[in-house]
Amino acid sequence: MFARLFVAHPQSVGDSYLEHQRVAFSFAGTLLLAGCACLLHAFIPGLCERTASKRIEVLHSRMVANRRTH
Repeated sequence: MFARLFVAHPQSVGDSYLEHQRVAFSFAGTLLLAGCACLLHAFIPGLCERTASKRIEVLHSRMVANRRTH
């Protein structure tokens, strides 16, 4: 059970647990800021017009386009 929860997935993408944690935290921070930009944009449409979409494009590149091959 421990291995399935903490080790299997990070290893499947070529990371150690701590490497995977660092990447996941960086994604979470980026998504949190993008979400805040969306909220601000909802109230004031002239602000943050492309902020969230730009962040999503960067995350997509990091997660999918530049994925390590094994």
